[in-house]
Amino acid sequence: MAVSVDETAARVPGTTPVRPAMRTRRGRTVSGHLRTKWQLWLMLAPAIVVTAVFAYVPMYGIQLAFREFDFAAGLTGGEWVGLKYFTQFFESPLFWTLIRNTVAISLTTLVVGFVAPILLALTVNQIVGRRRKRFTQTATYLPHFISIVVVVGMLQVFLSPTSGVVPNFLSLFGVAERNYLGDPDSFVPVYVISEVWQHCGWNSIIYLAALSSIDTHLYEAARVDGASRPQIIRHIDLPALVPTMVVLFILNMGGVLNAGFEKIFLMQNPLNLQASEVISTYVYKIGILQSQFSYSTAIGLFNTVINFTFLVLTNQLAKKFANTSLW
Repeated sequence: MAVSVDETAARVPGTTPVRPAMRTRRGRTVSGHLRTKWQLWLMLAPAIVVTAVFAYVPMYGIQLAFREFDFAAGLTGGEWVGLKYFTQFFESPLFWTLIRNTVAISLTTLVVGFVAPILLALTVNQIVGRRRKRFTQTATYLPHFISIVVVVGMLQVFLSPTSGVVPNFLSLFGVAERNYLGDPDSFVPVYVISEVWQHCGWNSIIYLAALSSIDTHLYEAARVDGASRPQIIRHIDLPALVPTMVVLFILNMGGVLNAGFEKIFLMQNPLNLQASEVISTYVYKIGILQSQFSYSTAIGLFNTVINFTFLVLTNQLAKKFANTSLW
């Protein structure tokens, strides 16, 4: 009868049995994975196709930023000009104006629009009574479904210097009439306040979902120890929101220079153009209205690279200091 190596080693004192290497799950092939998980990949296939067609295939047009676009040659033709249009944009008299306006609008909206949903979620979470809480939630996120065109029309009705509700109301307290939609200094506050009003309730839903997952025993224990509501919010609610806050902040930093085109374009007029002209509206005007496709593509690519850089840096800082990241 044959004796295995392990049995022989086991009979000899001071020796360790040698076991054959076992195949791990890491050795599975891609085809094996697809055979076992094909249902999940089938459900994911439509999203993959849509993302590939509308997000990755159009990237082929990035080469227009480095070419002299020729209508006859299409996307594949045109003389190679290198960084000509990037240099033209950097040397343009409008460069710093566009950067200043875009950063001012984007950063102000980012900061205020990031803090406001958190405060709203913490406030709604403290409301006693299910019906009152639901009513408050519904009332705050309904403006999200209003069309941007309607919102701008409401701003014109409320802020009109002649018949606006707000100027007429402020005039009762001795405040001089002011054209808020035509004043460059008022453009950013009006835009940010309207953005927060429209989207604050909707953005707070994800924070309310995070708060709902907190163990209720923590609240009971805090009340037994005599903790007040501000102390409960500080030591229980806020720590529970930190991971969600970090992830959303990273995603928001990925679009730090993407000031909303539609609303800004609708709010623009010759009086406030000094403060309302941003990169997105400028690209639309020179790319679509003036048919400077290569120049507009170069500006758009510059904007995308800056956003991607902010996204990567924010993700790395969040991973280092908050131990939370997207990848």
